[in-house]
Amino acid sequence: MPLALLALAIGAFGIGTTEFVIMGLLPEVASDYGVSIPTAGYLVTGYALGVMFGAPLMTVLGTRVPRKRMLMLLMGLFIVGNLLSALAPAFAVMLIGRVVASLAHGAFFGIGSVVAADLVAPHKKAGAIAMMFTGLTVANVVGVPLGTLVGQAAGWRVTFAVVAALGVVGLLGVAGLVPDVPRAEGVRLRHELAAFKNVQVLLAMAMTVLGFGGVFAAITYIAPMMTRVAGFADGSVTWLLVLFGLGMVGGNLVGGRFADRALMPMLYISLGALSVVLALFTLTAHDKVASAVTLFLIGALGFATVPPLQKRVLDHAHGAPTLASAVNIGAFNLGNALSAWLGGVVIAAGLGYTAPNWVGAVLAAAALVLAVVSATLERRGSASRGAVAGSVPAEQRSAAVHH
Repeated sequence: MPLALLALAIGAFGIGTTEFVIMGLLPEVASDYGVSIPTAGYLVTGYALGVMFGAPLMTVLGTRVPRKRMLMLLMGLFIVGNLLSALAPAFAVMLIGRVVASLAHGAFFGIGSVVAADLVAPHKKAGAIAMMFTGLTVANVVGVPLGTLVGQAAGWRVTFAVVAALGVVGLLGVAGLVPDVPRAEGVRLRHELAAFKNVQVLLAMAMTVLGFGGVFAAITYIAPMMTRVAGFADGSVTWLLVLFGLGMVGGNLVGGRFADRALMPMLYISLGALSVVLALFTLTAHDKVASAVTLFLIGALGFATVPPLQKRVLDHAHGAPTLASAVNIGAFNLGNALSAWLGGVVIAAGLGYTAPNWVGAVLAAAALVLAVVSATLERRGSASRGAVAGSVPAEQRSAAVHH
């Protein structure tokens, strides 16, 4: 794997850290600004919405910019947003900083996926994408816990200053290690938009929303589930999330490795197993050891779907994949928001803190159904093309070849 992937992974590490570290620092931020914790929660919501809308917006703005330069501009935007958050004199200013940083998120992963895939041979594309996403998964294991500890000990502003410094490292890495990839000639915005007419691209994005939504249905409410149902102490939640992050790292690497060999079977196995494990979580959540093991498996199976789904979008949006790739990153955040809302609905209905696991199981199963539909349509399309080719008279095919 080329060193350029390391630079992309460092950028992904910084982005992953700033996205999730705020969840562990909400009480400190709320206290500092004199707002309620639900109000401070807008810092999470604002970031997610920024990713959803920023991914296509920034990618469209960058269609005429070489990919390396666009990646550098996005890292610059990320640095500015985190510095603004670190220095914000008022809550509204910090919210603006969070949104500014989030605008870089989707486009960086979307464009970065295209660059990563172009850096390696065709049979290694999913592995290269997984290598970049390793930065995001490792952020959940290292960056988020350390950022939370630093924020609690030295102040949350220090955490965001450190994240901005990570952005500087990522920017220098992209500048020094990522090769100048020429912008595809003849590709215009209309070509990028044309990818969304492809049913396979839309199905892959729907699988992204439902599959990863299944993961976040459970993870959003993991703190009350682990403390009030499994019986863990409040201080154990951080390390349980580290365990979840370790599962994400392993699943991401395995998913990338096997997606290059058998993409659709990898999706069948990971989505099917994810649905089963989420359903079982309603039972295993009542035992400390079993719930910890299940949490690891949810992280592993959930992120095992990421490289194959991202590669599938790239494969079917070939020729103009950048916008579709970035929008698929936004689809992850749409799934997160949808599943978190549905999980809250079933809890509010009095079904208990394990009820979101059933929501997650249903979402993952729905993604599996879409995967089967996608593969069936693909086989039928291939068969139809083969039949059309076979119906052309031999003399015409011969003449076409000689011509």
